Amino acid sequence: MTAAPSPATPAPLFDTAVVAGVGLIGGSLALGLRQRFLARRVIGYDASIEVLREAEALGVVDEIRTSPGDWLRGADLVVLAAPMRAQAPLARELAPFLNPAALVTDVGSVKSGIAQVAEELGIRNFVAGHPMAGSERGGVTHARASLLENAVWVLTPTDQTSLTSLSRLRRLVEELGAAPIVMPPDAHDALVATISHLPYLASLALTHMVARDERLSLLAAGGFRDLTRVASGDPRMSRDMVVENKVALRDALARFRRHLERLEADLDDPEELLAAAQEGKRTRDSLPVVKRSLLPPKHDLVVAMPDRPNQIGAVTQSLGAAGVNIKDIEVLAIREDGGALRLGLESPEEVQQAAEILRRDGFEVRGRG
Repeated sequence: MTAAPSPATPAPLFDTAVVAGVGLIGGSLALGLRQRFLARRVIGYDASIEVLREAEALGVVDEIRTSPGDWLRGADLVVLAAPMRAQAPLARELAPFLNPAALVTDVGSVKSGIAQVAEELGIRNFVAGHPMAGSERGGVTHARASLLENAVWVLTPTDQTSLTSLSRLRRLVEELGAAPIVMPPDAHDALVATISHLPYLASLALTHMVARDERLSLLAAGGFRDLTRVASGDPRMSRDMVVENKVALRDALARFRRHLERLEADLDDPEELLAAAQEGKRTRDSLPVVKRSLLPPKHDLVVAMPDRPNQIGAVTQSLGAAGVNIKDIEVLAIREDGGALRLGLESPEEVQQAAEILRRDGFEVRGRG
């Protein structure tokens, strides 16, 4: 009896992909392309041969290149993943060798400038993009395909962008497990100035206050560390990010000053300050568990953590054995007598199921659907 033929493996979206800039985001994208079989071959391009060799050794890319040339004409996907200050020079460096039919995109956090450069260079199928993902730990050694999963990925076409190119990039983003949304470049830059670049400057200001008074550092606990987390990012990359978006950022700073001045005035009116605090709490509590505000909300389960070894492992093992899928996890507090863990689950039903399992195992829990 002849065995039934196995189903054919789907053809990849791209034959050859080039990731130019193999750092945290570029490396994560390259891993996503490889692990999800979205490209038959992934070539890493970078100015640093050491970075490229590390990427190749880690299995992030199939091949490495350090200089542009005719080999680029074989690529049908090119991703500009260099730091912000290097994006425009990188585009100019690669443009003469690109296949006119290749889909070209980038992953930078500011869009108006690179969109204009691509138009000036005549890159026909360029669609600027920004995956809203990252980590304080940079470099290809920390790259992982899962970094991009469930991330909002903003696509910012211009009047020159073809619908075909936009559609191709949207499909790629979806295949990588991310959530694409579309908006104009200037709209994107105004939004990230408020939700990303302004918090970075605020973190710097707060950390500078601590640096100038050593008594403050003695009292700076978990809440202060959480609020200033983004100050731990790469200083040069962060500097370039905010400088590139300085026009929109100055507008965001002006609005932020007005809010601070209003709160300062409310110090003399406790009822107004209470109303402001209640609005802040409602807004903060309504944010999705996965901190990407355009994704569907998840559901919280908070678990008290005794100060004993392997308590986080005990929680995840118990839920994993019962088939409960933890979508997100966050350490909320660390104290001498223990702490708390927030689990993001898919549904209220899973919150209830997980709560029952963990209570049975002796954990104190509370849920929020």
